[in-house]
Amino acid sequence: MSPLTSTFPSPTDSLALATYRWNVPSGSPRAVVQLAHGVAEHSGRYGRLADALTDAGYEVHADDHRGHGASIGEADGGVVPLGSFGAAGWEALVSDMIAFGESVKAEHPDLPLFLIAHSMGSFAAQQMLLERSDLYAGVVLSGSTALDVLAGALAANAGDGPVELTAFNAAFEHRTGYEWLSRDTAEVDAYVADPLSGFDLADDLIPQLFSAAARLADPAELGRIRHDLPILVVSGQDDPLSGDGQLVGILAQRYRDAGLTDVTLTVYPGARHEIFNETNRDEITATVIAWLAAHAG
Repeated sequence: MSPLTSTFPSPTDSLALATYRWNVPSGSPRAVVQLAHGVAEHSGRYGRLADALTDAGYEVHADDHRGHGASIGEADGGVVPLGSFGAAGWEALVSDMIAFGESVKAEHPDLPLFLIAHSMGSFAAQQMLLERSDLYAGVVLSGSTALDVLAGALAANAGDGPVELTAFNAAFEHRTGYEWLSRDTAEVDAYVADPLSGFDLADDLIPQLFSAAARLADPAELGRIRHDLPILVVSGQDDPLSGDGQLVGILAQRYRDAGLTDVTLTVYPGARHEIFNETNRDEITATVIAWLAAHAG
């Protein structure tokens, strides 16, 4: 199903963020899902997941993060080009996600709102939960990591230049440089062929992704998250960001240690970074939908 498209103004600099809405095929939705995509991609790549969610009764809302997809152009303080967060930076992206979630919740005040956040979107989700864990009935973190530990590993292996996404491909076959995303070659080829995916990033973009790493590892900060917030962490064991499952294990344990009482970690052997585009994506999607159903009330 093609989504309904619109725009949402960033509360930070009025950048027009491109938004997408997938409605349930018939009847009333049982709950609402906000999707948050990863770096160097866009929400249009999540149509298959959105269709599975709407078929299960979940209305889906997503936006292209600033500097991604159609969320580029004029903003207060200058132009936001593709591959850059613009002058407002990473903190504006986090604020965008919160404001968009608040807008979706205001539209559906009587329905539970869930967040499914992938990779860069999951980093922003980790940060926004320190402020607004009350907004969501549950959160799914996909392709995530313990940012401080990953940052240390990247720093230890860094050369003179900025980190590029293809650096994550070191342990895989080198056909396109993006084999780390999925075992499904058709999905990798579609990513490479997409002009709105895999584009060049501003030199400061990836460092900004790690700017809140220390806060996200601080027990006092994590203790601000409401303890009854359900969290599902899903990851591929062969995702370089997961550290063979160890880094997502650290992430999940930190939430448990902070007092959260409903934290689930599921790691899929052999799966790589984009689990919703993996060869076993139907199994993974079914797991996420079952988790949503168990928490939708």
